[in-house]
Amino acid sequence: MSVLDGWRSCPRCRSDLEPADGRVECRACGFVAYANPAPTACAICLDGDGHVLLGRRAHEPYRGRWDLPGGFLEEDEHPLDCLRRELREETGLAVEAGAFVGVWIDRYGPGERDRTTLNLYWQARVVGGELRAADDVSDLGWFPLDGLPGPDELAFTTVVDVLAAVRDEHA
Repeated sequence: MSVLDGWRSCPRCRSDLEPADGRVECRACGFVAYANPAPTACAICLDGDGHVLLGRRAHEPYRGRWDLPGGFLEEDEHPLDCLRRELREETGLAVEAGAFVGVWIDRYGPGERDRTTLNLYWQARVVGGELRAADDVSDLGWFPLDGLPGPDELAFTTVVDVLAAVRDEHA
């Protein structure tokens, strides 16, 4: 499934679009759109006791499940600026990005028609602010790495995988 499936008309001139190997093209005005994943920046915040910060999602997809704080990059936003912005919006905390942990591919929802995401993860250290759930988060919690919510309580496949990697690294 591509994010462009179902696109029939050009968003600029309303002419017919033609699918072409991972993109759509408009012959009338030259518009081209690619089926790229949506990038995200996410934080793995560990406290001094080895607990990781998780936020309970306030909205679909996966409303009510635990997630690592972070979100979608805005146009022209550097991923680390996104990381700091999202943490401030969702948790009230100011963070300093640490080591880059890795990149995971996922979908923004459980279905094959849901948008593909490119998820960038960093370790992050809390440097200020006051913990409060806000924006897309209904609750926050610090969880020990050996007492994390189960996979059916976590929001995305990548969250399960990232937390398993963090737990293995700190074992």
